[in-house]
Amino acid sequence: MSNPFFPNVTLPTSDHRRLERLAQLGADQGDVDARFLLSEINRAEVVPDRAARLDSIVTMGSWVTFWITWGFPRETRQLVYPEDYTSERTQIPVMSPLGAALVGLKVGSEIPFFTAGRTNVVKIERVSRGDPNDVVRVLFRNPVVKGKKLFDDDDPGPSAA
Repeated sequence: MSNPFFPNVTLPTSDHRRLERLAQLGADQGDVDARFLLSEINRAEVVPDRAARLDSIVTMGSWVTFWITWGFPRETRQLVYPEDYTSERTQIPVMSPLGAALVGLKVGSEIPFFTAGRTNVVKIERVSRGDPNDVVRVLFRNPVVKGKKLFDDDDPGPSAA
């Protein structure tokens, strides 16, 4: 069932089963973030683990580049299960408000989530799997600052005189 205010959620079968158990356990203990995650899981379309369209969907373990309202810069982090969470700078636990909002979204989607006493909106820019250095290489291939490329694509760089 589609809600015009929330984007579609798509989950691979393996993520769905594990997330549902995790979120239900937290929701039973009164965890508000777990309840939000459970509501997202319950409205998800579940697809086979190897479905091609998952390439553009935020799944567990994927690296996601996103923007948050209120002037936060673009970030790239990995969505992880709570037991795999080791770094605030590079990871997002799925049981956090942002993690629960991200899971199952496709590139281009945006969704509101509530944290720190206010509603924010997160927008998905890019999703990738595999080596995090590939994500870093893509991000720094030609960064954009305030709408302008940092490096001129036509500039061959320094040359000897």
